[in-house]
Amino acid sequence: MRHAADATAPHVPVLIVPLIAAAAPIQGTWIDGTFGAGGYSKYLLGAGADQVIGIDRDPSVFTMAESWAGAFGDRLRLVQDTFSNLDQVTEQADGVVLDIGVSSMQIDQADRGFSFQKDGPLDMRMGDSGTTAAELVNTATAEQIADILYNYGEERASRRIAKMIVARREEAPFERTLELAGVVERCLPRSKPGQSHPATRSFQALRIAVNREYDQLVEGLSAAERVLRPGGVLAVVTFHSVEDRIVKRFFQARSGTQAGSRYAPLVEDVPAQFSMYSRKALKASPEEVEVNPRSRSAKLRIGRRTDAPAMPVDAKSLGAPQLPYRRPE
Repeated sequence: MRHAADATAPHVPVLIVPLIAAAAPIQGTWIDGTFGAGGYSKYLLGAGADQVIGIDRDPSVFTMAESWAGAFGDRLRLVQDTFSNLDQVTEQADGVVLDIGVSSMQIDQADRGFSFQKDGPLDMRMGDSGTTAAELVNTATAEQIADILYNYGEERASRRIAKMIVARREEAPFERTLELAGVVERCLPRSKPGQSHPATRSFQALRIAVNREYDQLVEGLSAAERVLRPGGVLAVVTFHSVEDRIVKRFFQARSGTQAGSRYAPLVEDVPAQFSMYSRKALKASPEEVEVNPRSRSAKLRIGRRTDAPAMPVDAKSLGAPQLPYRRPE
């Protein structure tokens, strides 16, 4: 999960210190594909980037940035779009940073519909277009809903929950977050102290489906490969195992370090598109975790672009969860 600054403290992005050190020298044009509260953009500009192009699908983040963005003049350019299209904002870039996940400032806003603990419209869109979570649960079949909950949320009670959702919507369509959370709660045992809310997995799965998060990540990695000039840096911060697996396998496939096994032969040798900063992901220092405990789960993977041509990318080979049908648009 990406975290926004609170109202009184400056926003220090997760793992920014090792990112700046590993990517040095910071120069030229960088793309901050997940602008959010603008933390990475500020640090990159402060570290020497000539220009940062901040991309976010959520228009509200640019409104919040109005109080400080103007101080950077033409060095900061803001674009409302998804980071899967980042190669369309400039011909070449010297660096791309992606901070994967939903922002806490989005979850904290009840009217965005992400929270199962705050009542609000059942929306869940990170941007201002596309299918809402309400439209999804009110129109998809029980089988489709179950597949989303299981594949995107690893919810073992997915079929039971899906059947209850369909039965409930026959009485009245879902409109509010707490309506859906209540149905999920009734399908599962009461959570014990210290356990996550019963609706956590279901809400996560629907959010991922609504925003096409896994597709966006795969497409964004591919777009970064296309836009980076030789020597350019791709830095990706993840907070959950599925996203990290996708990023790890992407870099393995692109750096010639993808291992074979007795079940799968070694991949054919091809020129590497990236050289890796380190084989293992970088993690937050004890000092950073102490200041920001939520950074404990963060992982940073960094690769530097070679001059090898960009290659097509296959989501399935990267371990991105796949639905057995096309998600309703």
